[in-house]
Amino acid sequence: MTTPTVEILELDFRYPTSDRRALDDLNLVLEPGMRCIVVGRNGAGKTTLLHILSGKHMVPEAKVLVLGRPAFHDTSLAAEVTFLGGPFKFDVDVVVADILARTPGIDPARRDRLLATLGVNPGWHMHRISDGQRRRVQILLGLLHPAKLLLLDEVTHDLDLIARVDLLELLREETEKRGATILYATHILDAIEDWATHVLYLHHGKLMRFIALADLPELAALRRRGVSSPLYRVVELWLRSETV
Repeated sequence: MTTPTVEILELDFRYPTSDRRALDDLNLVLEPGMRCIVVGRNGAGKTTLLHILSGKHMVPEAKVLVLGRPAFHDTSLAAEVTFLGGPFKFDVDVVVADILARTPGIDPARRDRLLATLGVNPGWHMHRISDGQRRRVQILLGLLHPAKLLLLDEVTHDLDLIARVDLLELLREETEKRGATILYATHILDAIEDWATHVLYLHHGKLMRFIALADLPELAALRRRGVSSPLYRVVELWLRSETV
């Protein structure tokens, strides 16, 4: 049997400075090839979940497994898990081409595809480019080496429409051809319903929904009615129905 990419069992997690659980009795299994979007209001636990899976927070070994190994304690996972998100304050006077030249083990074909997809100019000086261009470089560097688990935290909000669509297509191929699993936390749901396979909905650290889009009855009903952006409408209804 194939080992799940992610296994989380009854996970509770709180930050040392908080009295509230950031994640509350969370159970989750993600299989290879899944493209799962993570939705919820600010503070729902989306970033915390991604950080835990990327090994940034210490949790009990048996509670969170990635590729069958403890997410925090097995440091070899760093070569198979990629987290993309958060600030990228790389604004020193260095050229993108020099960064690439110093990065070992790059597949030239993969590098060139990423450069073209993201519209990155190897001649860019990092201290002279815009925030959106810097974000493209962050994604480029993060995807240079294939990963078995990709964790994306609002990483496409600085991209223009074409770059975002092309990147999503590349990520689709990573799941279909390489068996990668993707967790993508985002508030931007345009063009996502035909890309994602699953949706995960968090509210105050609790897992409210985890379901394949093909099995989501609200989505199917809105599609039959011809409603535009039906997944956006479904998530909007979930969020509006929340109680404090």
